[in-house]
Amino acid sequence: MIDLRLLREDPDRVRASQRARGEDVALVDALLSADERRRSSGVRFDELRAEQKSLGKLIPKASADEKAELLKQASQLAADVKVADAERDAADAETQELVQKLGNLVHPDVPVGGEEDFVTLETHGEIRDFGAEGFEPKDHLELGQILGAIDVERGAKVSGSRFYFLTGVGALLELALVNAAIAQATAAGFTPMLTPALVRPQSMAGTGFLGQAAQDVYHLDKDDLYLVGTSEVPLAAYHMDEIIDADKLPLRYAGFSPCFRREAGSHGKDTKGIFRVHQFDKVEMFSYVTPEDSAAEHQRLLAWEKQWLSSLELPFRVIDVASGDLGSSAARKFDCEAWIPTQGKYRELTSTSDCTEFQSRRLSIRVREGKQVRPLATLNGTLCAVPRTIVAILENHQQADGSVYVPEVLRPYLGGREILEPVAK
Repeated sequence: MIDLRLLREDPDRVRASQRARGEDVALVDALLSADERRRSSGVRFDELRAEQKSLGKLIPKASADEKAELLKQASQLAADVKVADAERDAADAETQELVQKLGNLVHPDVPVGGEEDFVTLETHGEIRDFGAEGFEPKDHLELGQILGAIDVERGAKVSGSRFYFLTGVGALLELALVNAAIAQATAAGFTPMLTPALVRPQSMAGTGFLGQAAQDVYHLDKDDLYLVGTSEVPLAAYHMDEIIDADKLPLRYAGFSPCFRREAGSHGKDTKGIFRVHQFDKVEMFSYVTPEDSAAEHQRLLAWEKQWLSSLELPFRVIDVASGDLGSSAARKFDCEAWIPTQGKYRELTSTSDCTEFQSRRLSIRVREGKQVRPLATLNGTLCAVPRTIVAILENHQQADGSVYVPEVLRPYLGGREILEPVAK
């Protein structure tokens, strides 16, 4: 959530942020009004309680005639205190409900607009000219079948659409990707983490995934637990309700977990293959830093993502995501999009978001600097979303005979093999 003090001091900035996100600007004024009622009712309650305590001290010392009048006043004060307390609680509840609906403040450098209004910052690698090489590229699903690596038909039979099996070398390729990604993250100073796939509501809400993203979240009603769509959720909640000493920052974690997404808004999109699925595995980077260091940490996370994609020898670009496509927690987000030959376009493989103090305020995570205690900043960055990375590797590194070149970084984790060979013609 945002700082209510900032809201009171600069409401126009918050209105501008809401407008840039394409969200309800009227929410800002409703929150200002609720916050004013919360504070004034709190003052009223404190005044009445102080008066009540003062009166309570007079009663034992009063004469019989005075005592009757004082007791009458005390009875009225007790009723007034009860009303004031209820008004304070109601105003506080309304304030908390409204502030939870407000997105993070958009960074001033973020391009304004919707999904297609991003700005391309960098382009890396060369796009292969398959025509010049004399063959038409196969899509990842056909390659996966040739290699005996992907089985979507049995995935659909067992679990329904957008599920799949990784088989044979496909399973080995996932394990190689995960191990290589964890090795890079560990070398960069991240602590490897295997995280829970089920979390409590406060963990999911605290990271901002029960707002606009709620339609994509799986909920187990019987247990009141949520399946995570990313290990960002348990990694963010890992230090919930804690105060961290400043000299321990930055804290960096690399979480590996299964991820579950309904993909509720993606009807008809990427229905073929494993690019957009309901369950997948991912290695996620997560950082806790001081607010002053969040922008620099954001660039560091992006650099680690670029290092990873470059090591996989993939052509990709970096985009500055537009304000209307940020997600409620992010103040700024960079995506790395790899070229997918059979689609003829770049598609998102990794994403890194600077969430500033938004999540830490919701999760009550603070940093202690001397005698000062304040919210810290959290950031997240995909290192390897496995199925999409497999898609990019198969399509970009395919050979005319259906074999696939193995990037050098993965070879130690694939028994040294340099080529994935077809198992069926």
